[in-house]
Amino acid sequence: MFRSSISIITITYNAESTLRRTIESVATQEYDRIEYIIVDGASTDGTMDIVREYSNVVTKYISEPDNGLYDAMNKGLKMATGDYVWFVNSGDEIASPTVIRDMFEYEPYCDVYYGETVMTDMEGRVIGGRRLKAPDALTWRSFKMGMLVSHQSFVARRVLCKPYDLRYRFSADFDWCIRVLKNSDFICNTDMVLSRFLDGGITKQNIVPGLKERFSIMCKYYGWFSTILHHIPIGIKFCWFALTRGRF
Repeated sequence: MFRSSISIITITYNAESTLRRTIESVATQEYDRIEYIIVDGASTDGTMDIVREYSNVVTKYISEPDNGLYDAMNKGLKMATGDYVWFVNSGDEIASPTVIRDMFEYEPYCDVYYGETVMTDMEGRVIGGRRLKAPDALTWRSFKMGMLVSHQSFVARRVLCKPYDLRYRFSADFDWCIRVLKNSDFICNTDMVLSRFLDGGITKQNIVPGLKERFSIMCKYYGWFSTILHHIPIGIKFCWFALTRGRF
């Protein structure tokens, strides 16, 4: 029986304190057709020592200067050879050792697999779920309501994965997911938690410019009127979540 291969790509820069948990979550997967790629931005700490320590897990790696996160992710896409691509960046984790096996056994030939994400702190403790929940059915139009599926819980067929648009510094993943979904015919909800996301990434640190970029991207795909209309409930939910949970 044919079994799909998957390229897992991790982007790092001075990630000595967070990388090990990410690699371990890949190393413990109960699935053997994994290509694991690490793209490092010329770290100056012990990041590459950790990468070399796990030479039995890491299939390919590079360490060189880049022009930001999405430039590094484009490098990872060029290096990938698997049937599917999954970005699990430093500090993030695959939720359990059976996730990839269960995902492909659930439905072997999807264009996109998606699921839920839980948030963790620096100690790896779960601090809750995302503000937005993955819908029962997902299309490119679903993102009118925001990024309903975390990039960390979005697995796509590699042939559908075009480069990230480097015009966007903080929300190129939002644009990329929409483009992948627009070209997908078979989108599968795994009904699983796929990833554990380390709270406080680049978009969280730059929340205002990130939201401005997302608004621009939504206008591009959905039009001004629809985007403004849908931002009313999005804004209400955003404020309520921030006030009641103390985080975005």
